[in-house]
Amino acid sequence: MNYRHPSRLRKWALLACAFCVSLFASAQTVHLSEAEAQRIGHRLWENECGGTIAGLTSWNSGEDFASLGIGHFIWYPQGETGPFEESFPPLVSYLKTSGVRLPEWLTESHGCPWPNRSAFLADLHGPRLAELRKILSETVPFQARFAAHRLETALPKMLAAASPDQQERVRRNFYRVASTSGGMYALMDYVNFKGEGTSPTERYQGEGWGLLQVLAAMNDGSPLEQFSVAADRVLTRRVRLAPPERHEERWLPGWRSRVRSYARS
Repeated sequence: MNYRHPSRLRKWALLACAFCVSLFASAQTVHLSEAEAQRIGHRLWENECGGTIAGLTSWNSGEDFASLGIGHFIWYPQGETGPFEESFPPLVSYLKTSGVRLPEWLTESHGCPWPNRSAFLADLHGPRLAELRKILSETVPFQARFAAHRLETALPKMLAAASPDQQERVRRNFYRVASTSGGMYALMDYVNFKGEGTSPTERYQGEGWGLLQVLAAMNDGSPLEQFSVAADRVLTRRVRLAPPERHEERWLPGWRSRVRSYARS
């Protein structure tokens, strides 16, 4: 979809203005219309899963958790924890309270029922994962609204975690990006892609890689362009500081392609 068409740019500008008003003037509520939820949801799905149904249930090599849904929301096996925020159980709760009918094995689970990647892959074409892919492919707007809710709560968390000399910069850059025609998508995508950047466990050698770090690293200039450049810098630093055994350099080209798309939103 080409968002550079003048009429589409005007439409996105109006959406961005509505987003800013609703986010900051109406008790920090993000409201997505059905059309917006579908459009942004499908962009998130394309980014994380290549827009494929098969990609909705993944377990990447070298990781200790399943990655599920259009945002590749993390789900740890029962009794396991890790440095990254677990986001799939909250999504399940959100879907349930939104009236989506879910199977009992999913709502009553106390953790990912597959204990490791091998077990997950062995059951990839089994009835539970097939059912889960169907649910996830049919609830794209709900997942987009869940992603929007995460953005809704991100700014207060980031300001609370930022150092005093960073707080005004982070706030200002958040507003700068949010006020652009593609800002809603860029902020929603990044916060669900790499988190808020507020968790002490999401650090390599003391350096985070979330939305907080990207906003703090932005320079003056075109907000979306600077957001894209700062995200590239932050993710490149993450890979450089990552434990060698994680081999995160394999993911960097895809990450860079993703965040560079923000400047074209």
